[in-house]
Amino acid sequence: MIKMKRKIGIVTLIGNFNFGNRLQNYATQQYINKSIDADVETILNYPPLNNIKITIVDFIKLLKLRCKFFKHSLCFEKNREFKLFNKNIIFSKKEFKYRKKHNFYYDYLVIGSDQVWNPATGFKCLDLGDFREGMKVLSFATSLGVSKITRKIDSNYVRSRLNSFIAISVREDSGKKIIEELTGRKDVEVLVDPTMLLTSDEWDKVSKKPKNYPKKKYILNYFLGNLSEERKKEIERIAKENDCEIVNIMDKKDPLYVSGPSEFLYLEKHAFLICTDSFHSSVFAILYDRPFVIFDREGSKENMGTRLDTLLSKFNLKNRRYNGKHITKENLEHDYTEAYKILEQERKKSERFLKRALDIND
Repeated sequence: MIKMKRKIGIVTLIGNFNFGNRLQNYATQQYINKSIDADVETILNYPPLNNIKITIVDFIKLLKLRCKFFKHSLCFEKNREFKLFNKNIIFSKKEFKYRKKHNFYYDYLVIGSDQVWNPATGFKCLDLGDFREGMKVLSFATSLGVSKITRKIDSNYVRSRLNSFIAISVREDSGKKIIEELTGRKDVEVLVDPTMLLTSDEWDKVSKKPKNYPKKKYILNYFLGNLSEERKKEIERIAKENDCEIVNIMDKKDPLYVSGPSEFLYLEKHAFLICTDSFHSSVFAILYDRPFVIFDREGSKENMGTRLDTLLSKFNLKNRRYNGKHITKENLEHDYTEAYKILEQERKKSERFLKRALDIND
């Protein structure tokens, strides 16, 4: 008798113009594929507009803004690089439509990673695997992105759905506490982000040297929040003292702004120093053995640092944080020997979780 392959669907954020988002999606796909014999695809879905009150005038304004955005040559080129990277990911042939009947069926539904359960946008039916009977649902290093839930959610519905999961793992310690308090479950595990489950050599396979690559050593700035003048001057001081130029990858005035996920990997690997408020930028600094400095995110109303707190605590890298005044000599030096030993154990932990959840016997 021919044994049928398991069919596995990944539920994660789609259409996010964000390096970490696309890279974690790829990592989840690749890790499942190399761990078991299965057909894996990411469910193509976009956030519903059902709960957003918007007038026709507002809609037209948003449409014009979108057209203006993609007409901008830099944004068009950046979007093209993201589309090129997405060719590495297998998507479902049909798009998931909210509040509609679907013929999607998977043996297993894997929720995560990234902030799929962020209360600002998450806990929808798809995020909770609630659209077809008969599928086994688990979460894999899923993130809430917050230290506590302050927004209103349908707690009874969310509790009921989460308690139907065959296994739950999250990315942050705070997420474990939230889910356990919400559901009463005691089996929630904290796993590393899927991006950490692939080796640097595996990431090199989808890395690409950017156009306009710096001719001298550089400091990579990757800030999703604001960058104050005080911090900017401190980074400039370090650049001058070490004869570096500065790459501001999120600044449209920078030639490297048009970089996609593949170019981002290359820039992370070869940076003299990485200055960031991003979780995934920090992850790749560790994977590529580069020094990095983490700054608290500016301009965010909610605490966005929970994932970084868990990352630094887990790998004993709290000295990577900016002290609020200066980038220190210790920040410029690095030794991840202990971190890599911990990472090997975390990879084994993730493998055990996944194989147990998917009922795989070695």
